[in-house]
Amino acid sequence: MWGIAIAVLVGAAWATKGIWKPDGAVAQAPRQQGGRPIPVEVAKAVLKSVPVRIDALGTVTPIASVAVKSRLETEIVGVHFADGALVREGEVLFTLDDRTLQAQIRQGEGVLARDKAALEAAERDIRRYTELVAKAATPVTNLDNAKTAADTARANITADEAALENLKVQLSYTTIRAPIAGRISAAAVKVGNFVRPSDILPLATINQIAPIYVSFGVPQRILPEVRAARDEGEAGVDAIIPGDSRRAAGRLTVIENSVEAATGMVMLRATMDNKDELLWPGTLVTAQLTLRVERVVVVPTVAVQVGQSGSFVYVIKDGVASVRPVTVVRAFEGESAISNGLTDGEVVVTDGQLLLTNGAKVAPREPKAGA
Repeated sequence: MWGIAIAVLVGAAWATKGIWKPDGAVAQAPRQQGGRPIPVEVAKAVLKSVPVRIDALGTVTPIASVAVKSRLETEIVGVHFADGALVREGEVLFTLDDRTLQAQIRQGEGVLARDKAALEAAERDIRRYTELVAKAATPVTNLDNAKTAADTARANITADEAALENLKVQLSYTTIRAPIAGRISAAAVKVGNFVRPSDILPLATINQIAPIYVSFGVPQRILPEVRAARDEGEAGVDAIIPGDSRRAAGRLTVIENSVEAATGMVMLRATMDNKDELLWPGTLVTAQLTLRVERVVVVPTVAVQVGQSGSFVYVIKDGVASVRPVTVVRAFEGESAISNGLTDGEVVVTDGQLLLTNGAKVAPREPKAGA
């Protein structure tokens, strides 16, 4: 019974094959695929000068930073700058109470005058006793004592002058000036505060702003290239602040004298003019180090595909796309530099590669809106 049913179904299927399977369908599909070009977007490979760049995360650091502190135990009587102001080297920042030192200086001047007078008296005694000894009118001991007194007075004068100079140096500490030019922080103390040299916190901190450093690390494997670029004067550095379209330009000036063993990185520092104060100490930036400029063939990065055998592109010639293996040496700003596999002027596919096979016919089209 089951055999009869199966025979009936097979016969019905054979009778209706013209309906569910039109003649020639299998043969027509390949002819349509091969005859209809696939629309793709294209671009030309171009031979041009390309900078060899290294991008790294960098930090803006001041070349000089000075913590301003007091050398005396005394009271602040004047603050002469606005918090966060740009100060010049030598500009007065703080004035300290100097009344005690002024009194000590006057006392020292009095002691010096007294010892000078003692020296004059001893020198007069020397002259007088010299004449008397020559006439045998006085013992030689008196002359010797007068000479000793003169020597003692001279020594006292030397000590008095040194003590007076020391007091004047300390007096100069009562006027605190900016040791470098730069941006100063907010004053940690105001008028009326008592300060001493042992205070942990400084009175203020000055950071040099222009010029300024950008510090960043690079792998040790490229250290020879970095050193060669610096020696040849080609090592330019751009600092890019996230969210800001502007960039600061400078030169690589410092290569640290050792490689960090834990990370295999070597620290570099670029000096930036920073006259417009675009860079601020402590800011994180993207540091772009340019080692050299090379002539190389470039294509849009979107044209490069990656397969099991490596990178490749679709090259169009006479309306046919063919697979071409390429060697990509670097990518930057939406373009890939090709060292092997392409020549100047060749046309490559930049969009539509997923529909292509080797030898497929293509028809270039305009880029999509917004692409």
